[in-house]
Amino acid sequence: MPETLPLYVVDAFTVDAFRGNPAGVVLGHGSEAWMQALAAEMRHAETAYARPRGDDHFDLRWFTPEVEVRLCGHATLATAHVLYTTGAVPDGARIVFHTRGGELAAARRADGSITLDFPITEPAPTEPKPELFAALGIEPGEFLHTDGDWYLCVVDDAATVRKCAPDFRRLAAIDDVGGVYVTALADDDPDHDIVSRCFAPKVGIDEDFVTGSMHCVLIAYWGARLGRDELRAHQASARGGELAVTRAGDRALLTGHAVTVLSGSVDA
Repeated sequence: MPETLPLYVVDAFTVDAFRGNPAGVVLGHGSEAWMQALAAEMRHAETAYARPRGDDHFDLRWFTPEVEVRLCGHATLATAHVLYTTGAVPDGARIVFHTRGGELAAARRADGSITLDFPITEPAPTEPKPELFAALGIEPGEFLHTDGDWYLCVVDDAATVRKCAPDFRRLAAIDDVGGVYVTALADDDPDHDIVSRCFAPKVGIDEDFVTGSMHCVLIAYWGARLGRDELRAHQASARGGELAVTRAGDRALLTGHAVTVLSGSVDA
């Protein structure tokens, strides 16, 4: 007999439904093939699968519509939101997630926001990739390697970030580029310090609406240049999203809200 598992859709890094970044959240694990198939059916940037270990510890995995990934911020926020709002974990408890990207943690704050504890990723300058810049339609002032086959393009102004219109087919065809971040100071926005976007068509995500893991890179880059350990960030996708990010040693503390928009169940 199939096992029936709770299934949710949660908008992460927003206080309003239908903004931020939607994620599927399943409380339980199925087979790897089933989890990948459901993620393809859901068509969100990531679908997360959380299986309890006991004492507020969970095994957590994330799948895009095409592949499993090692780290995902918004789907982790969405999962923590579901665990707290359904009463699976009490408000005052700290959640520990065991993932392929290492041990992560989440804690709910008095205002209902959730802070994630993620590893910092230090970007390093690297050789320019003209084919990548051509696919993005930009010429960055700085170009850095982040982790694996991901890269960071720093541009001169926020308007360039907002107007960036990549050729996704061309971007996906670049062999050694899995994804790219584009960022600038939020020079025309008094409510935010930085503005950014994330593109990853090779893993099935043309544009990720709000990307927690990207801000593990951005706090390292912008924090050093601005001489600050705390930043207010805006991701300028079509849906938009907000988060605060704080550097604590080699950890990035990502704080944001989430909203449940759909709940149901699925047979594994």
